[in-house]
Amino acid sequence: MKNHLKRIAAPRTWAIDRKAGVYTTRPKPGAHSLDCGLPLGIVLRDMLHLAHTMPEAKKLLNNNDVLIDGTRRKSHRFMVGLFDVVSFPSLKKQYRMTLDVKGRLTIQELDEKERELKLCKVVGKSVLPKGKIQYNLHDGKNITGDIKAKVGDTVLLTLPKADVKDVFSREKGAAVFLVGGKGKGNKGTLQSVEGDDAVYDKDGATIETATEHLFVIGKGKPALTFN
Repeated sequence: MKNHLKRIAAPRTWAIDRKAGVYTTRPKPGAHSLDCGLPLGIVLRDMLHLAHTMPEAKKLLNNNDVLIDGTRRKSHRFMVGLFDVVSFPSLKKQYRMTLDVKGRLTIQELDEKERELKLCKVVGKSVLPKGKIQYNLHDGKNITGDIKAKVGDTVLLTLPKADVKDVFSREKGAAVFLVGGKGKGNKGTLQSVEGDDAVYDKDGATIETATEHLFVIGKGKPALTFN
């Protein structure tokens, strides 16, 4: 795996200056697809402006606590994915990776009370020995427990232990965030789901989308802060 990626070939979700050079940092392979995350070094340098160069970003990672979902990360190539929480205990600052209304990855500053909270979509389920249910989440986490969630539902986790605080079902009236399709980066209220097709309301307009593009973010209203 090459450590660099041509800027012109970077996903459109990356809000980077494509004319600043030929190459940019390629993230390490992980749970998130290339268009759903950014290398930590780019987040520090280009989004949070805590470093001017990539060597400065690397030095920052080696000398300071930079936490992703409550776990310290040192690699500038570690991928920060959708809804990951980036926190700096020494600075008392915390941020969430999200999408803007143009569908580009962006970083949102959070209140301290949301530093240990994360929304994760259930993307799969499996049965373990003794009948235990394992839930596979969009960010690669696997959790177990009697939480009665379906594939497509969302769990609200407390970090870093990934304990389940709440479950949000993909049902009428749920607050949803669009993570794909033409409405990517928009929020709305779910009206109906029929197989692969869904309908949601945004500012009084009824919009159709693919069910896979929905990410439930709360019951009636978002459980966490979204710009």
